Amino acid sequence: MHPPETTTKMASVRFMVTPTKIDDIPGLSDTSPDLSSRSSSRVRFSSRESVPETSRSEPMSEMSGATTSLATVALDPPSDRTSHPQDVTEDPSQNSITGEHSQLLDDGHKKARNAYLNNSNYEEGDEYFDKNLALFETPQMGTFMGVYLPCLQNIFGVILFLRLTWVVGTAGVLQAFAIVLICCCCTMLTAISMSAIATNGVVPAGGSYFMISRALGPEFGGAVGLCFYLGTTFAAAMYILGAIEIFLVYIVPRAAIFRSDDALKESAAMLNNMRVYGTAFLVLMVLVVFIGVRYVNKFASLFLACVIVSILAIYAGAIKSSFAPPHFPVCMLGNRTLSSRHIDVCSKTKESNNMTVPSKLWGFFCNSSQFFNVTCDEYFVHNNVTSIQGIPGLASGIITENLWGNYLPKGEIIEKPSAKSSDVLGSLNHEYVLVDITTSFTLLVGIFFPSVTGIMAGSNRSGDLKDAQKSIPIGTILAILTTSFVYLSNVVLFGACIEGVVLRDKFGDAVKGNLVVGTLSWPSPWVIVIGSFFSTCGAGLQSLTGAPRLLQAIAKDNIIPFLRVFGHSKANGEPTWALLLTAAIAELGILIASLDLVAPILSMFFLMCYLFVNLACALQTLLRTPNWRPRFRYYHWALSFMGMSICLALMFISSWYYAIVAMVIAGMIYKYIEYQGAEKEWGDGIRGLSLSAARFALLRLEEGPPHTKNWRPQLLVLLKLDEDLHVKHPRLLTFASQLKAGKGLTIVGSVIVGNFLENYGEALAAEQTIKHLMEAEKVKGFCQLVVAAKLREGISHLIQSCGLGGMKHNTVVMGWPNGWRQSEDARAWKTFIGTVRVTTAAHLALLVAKNISFFPSNVEQFSEGNIDVWWIVHDGGMLMLLPFLLKQHKVWRKCSIRIFTVAQLEDNSIQMKKDLATFLYHLRIEAEVEVVEMHDSDISAYTYERTLMMEQRSQMLRHMRLSKTERDREAQLVKDRNSMLRLTSIGSDEDEETETYQEKVHMTWTKDKYMASRGQKAKSMEGFQDLLNMRPDQSNVRRMHTAVKLNEVIVNKSHEAKLVLLNMPGPPRNPEGDENYMEFLEVLTEGLERVLLVRGGGSEVITIYS
Repeated sequence: MHPPETTTKMASVRFMVTPTKIDDIPGLSDTSPDLSSRSSSRVRFSSRESVPETSRSEPMSEMSGATTSLATVALDPPSDRTSHPQDVTEDPSQNSITGEHSQLLDDGHKKARNAYLNNSNYEEGDEYFDKNLALFETPQMGTFMGVYLPCLQNIFGVILFLRLTWVVGTAGVLQAFAIVLICCCCTMLTAISMSAIATNGVVPAGGSYFMISRALGPEFGGAVGLCFYLGTTFAAAMYILGAIEIFLVYIVPRAAIFRSDDALKESAAMLNNMRVYGTAFLVLMVLVVFIGVRYVNKFASLFLACVIVSILAIYAGAIKSSFAPPHFPVCMLGNRTLSSRHIDVCSKTKESNNMTVPSKLWGFFCNSSQFFNVTCDEYFVHNNVTSIQGIPGLASGIITENLWGNYLPKGEIIEKPSAKSSDVLGSLNHEYVLVDITTSFTLLVGIFFPSVTGIMAGSNRSGDLKDAQKSIPIGTILAILTTSFVYLSNVVLFGACIEGVVLRDKFGDAVKGNLVVGTLSWPSPWVIVIGSFFSTCGAGLQSLTGAPRLLQAIAKDNIIPFLRVFGHSKANGEPTWALLLTAAIAELGILIASLDLVAPILSMFFLMCYLFVNLACALQTLLRTPNWRPRFRYYHWALSFMGMSICLALMFISSWYYAIVAMVIAGMIYKYIEYQGAEKEWGDGIRGLSLSAARFALLRLEEGPPHTKNWRPQLLVLLKLDEDLHVKHPRLLTFASQLKAGKGLTIVGSVIVGNFLENYGEALAAEQTIKHLMEAEKVKGFCQLVVAAKLREGISHLIQSCGLGGMKHNTVVMGWPNGWRQSEDARAWKTFIGTVRVTTAAHLALLVAKNISFFPSNVEQFSEGNIDVWWIVHDGGMLMLLPFLLKQHKVWRKCSIRIFTVAQLEDNSIQMKKDLATFLYHLRIEAEVEVVEMHDSDISAYTYERTLMMEQRSQMLRHMRLSKTERDREAQLVKDRNSMLRLTSIGSDEDEETETYQEKVHMTWTKDKYMASRGQKAKSMEGFQDLLNMRPDQSNVRRMHTAVKLNEVIVNKSHEAKLVLLNMPGPPRNPEGDENYMEFLEVLTEGLERVLLVRGGGSEVITIYS
């Protein structure tokens, strides 16, 4: 590492950080755990002489004369980020006071002066840069130059010069004071919240977007960031429209392309002029920004000087008006204000060559301008023409007339209420000064609010400040106090110095087309006109420079997929694509053409941004996150909530429909990021809020069991893994997703047999496999893996311990152990029965899917078919509820539900059907009801043979320790005995059921036939003679008889059903009968393609009551 370069001019040490591959660093290998994963973003410290001489188009900003440069972190490939050493001091003019609209976002460099900068939030490709937009590019800026002045430049804007006088005249001094005070309080409270966030650690460039996204998460950050981007873009449109208005109305009125002699159509012509000139200005500004930001930044100090000089001119003029008011006469006809643009003298007649002749004014209101004996307007005839002082001065007492509001609809004549006037209507004349827009309190709020935005300028520059955590709060709050004082004092001064009709005259028609605020200024109105024009142009350039960089920062965060293209930039770091999009959106604002219509749109987006800054501060404060330790102590969650409430109120006060549109846009972006955006973990407050809300909800759930109306299956899905840790039956997850349709709790559990210390890695790998499968099957839930010495113990632990508090599973879903009869190991079916017993003991419902591989995937959709429910025993209503839930999913939606119940000989089947139909009607479940009658019959030979075969096999495996060869012979023997019945295991995946039930032989069993059958096989079964001589147990015969008869009925009715749901009988109390129990279930479900065995948990899960 080279020694750091030092200089005598500035006592600082500079480190240059350049991209370096890991192979270039001696002593570090590719296996380094914390560097190997970021091979394209290596960091090397060196002096300036060690910087590689690869090209970089954009020079680093630095104060002229200083030989040290900023510590610069370059995270992009070397081709984009390295520099010629001689370029470092090439351009000392890359300076500007930036603002909220100039986000200090560039893809060049991120200054990091804090030695403890926490880079944990940065991923490869996530960069925040602020090299271009700094007025005083001193490495260590203080509060005044780094925060206070940038905030002043951004807060003072076009509204102060073009609209504040009109706001005061229309709303009156009192209401205008209230409007300004509310807006200033909103920004002050937001500044307090912002100061707390900005001093809670280092805030890189990115400003409000960075603060909100890191405090509220990527969803809110992306949504509000885009809204803030749109606000900044529309701000550019507003500034351009303001500059064009100043240019066409006050500087060069003759430059207008479209003109109209009709007073009512004149405003439409003016809008067309604004569109044409606005588009031309926009193209020019975009070219300036495209060529190089340095040209924008050179004049930043000039723009700020223009603003300050203009404001001082207003105060100087107000003071001078108290003893020597300027002469700006206003011509009045009665109490109506006349436009002085086309009037030569303010009277009906004038002296010419010692003769009294009609004036121009006479010609405007009469048929002829040459003769007196002509027909004139009635109001003109009955009222005198007078001249009043437009600027009476501070000592005139005019403020008493201007205290109250005077809201008028569009097209009304501006009148002076205290002037005398005859009560004659007269006709509308274009020489009157007319109201160009319908006014209201809410409209004025929306128009004025953009003039208080810009408070983020200091926080955007946190990387360039000597002590950001001290400078940002002090500088921002002082700037807001200064601007608030200026606005509030100007409201009073305007009301106290300027005549009311002049205040309400938006474009200065009554004072010969002068800018109204300019008439008050000293020494000349042109000070304000020229100053406001240049400052407005500068603010527009700043917005066009900052907005693309904000969009680029959002795109580089990679949270909104469709914005990725805007993260790219040209060779010198300028975000070209983002600039083009910004210009296109700004053009939409220019096509609106009216400053009064664009301003409320701008207000919405900024208000939404401020709202979420307050929300972020309040949330962090209330959650008391351990990392929430701001150095700024003068904040409180109540202040943040008050600021949030004011922001929300102002949104709906200024324009409720714009507010709704802005919220819908933000909501759509939020949901898009939530479903499509990249996963980011920024330690945000929303995650903390989710944890607090989850804890609160879980504690509430502990209060008692859910009501029957709220019961839904909360699933524990038991998956079996193969030797490679892959899921054996993924369709079980598919079925769970279809049953849940995204609602309720789903826990996917599995067991790895072994020792936890030895198998921990396998458990993690299996968990990831299951999570990927859950994502593929769109199962929203949790994965729980247990490492246990025995499989049965692991499953028991899962059933007992999964879930938390009231959020526990109430239903266990598992698959049928396929091929259990052919298996050499009896543990498979013993584990299954053990799971059934544990589930029953825990009072949980149980769903067993048989032939799960035949169940449909999520892409399959049944166009028709039936879901058949065989309701043998009422078991809490699970059989009724499950098909209804399944039908909510698109796969089963078009299937019909059929419910079968079994009637004995003594039952009234007709009445049973009616009762069941009535019950279903009250349950609000549409289903076809059918009652199946099962008559008692003699036990068939098939039943007896099946029972005997089951017992013989059970005895053989229990009492004889057979070798593998002997077991194969035994299994083959049992198969041979029943070859005439063509019995196969439907549970085996290899050998599916092909039996046709018409071939089953049903005969009354007799001892003679049995003995004859046994005699025929005696010779081939000498080794098993004792087993074949055994007689079947009568209880087993009865159970088998029931299973066979029920299976016949089910297959007969439901052989074409898409799914059959059956009551699952409970396991025997005596474990010796477990194998027989498995056989009964096999017989019960033979010949059915998809079967779901259902066992209730002992509680009602469905009710007829609302």
